[in-house]
Amino acid sequence: QTKVYKGTSTYSSDVICNINNDKVYKKTSSYSSDVICNVSGKKVYKGTSSYSSDALYNILDGKVYKGTSSYSSDIVMTIKDSKIYKETSSYSSDVIATIKSGKVYTGNSSYSSDIQFTIDGYVTIEEFVAIWHTVKYSY
Repeated sequence: QTKVYKGTSTYSSDVICNINNDKVYKKTSSYSSDVICNVSGKKVYKGTSSYSSDALYNILDGKVYKGTSSYSSDIVMTIKDSKIYKETSSYSSDVIATIKSGKVYTGNSSYSSDIQFTIDGYVTIEEFVAIWHTVKYSY
């Protein structure tokens, strides 16, 4: 089980979500009713679903596509060299977030005050996208 905390906190009251067996749960829950999304292969799905109609993202070569798409026009963000870029960009001005030692900073920042959330373990790129979705769109 890998926990995701608000900012730099390590308090259990500040757990945003946790990931276990490819499923992202609300806060510290392990109930299937509290699954926000799940990872299967290269895709992230809503809740516990594995239907293509419930696919939130398709991840290929660091590019994150909407739903099951693999069209460049459907790229939401690109993850490369520990940076998250807007859509297909690789410009530093288009960096949405920076990932460093499990901490996710706003933009190109490396200030602790700009840490959005902390992941207390190793996650795959697909799991990271599931966590990102949960942090950004579920709270």
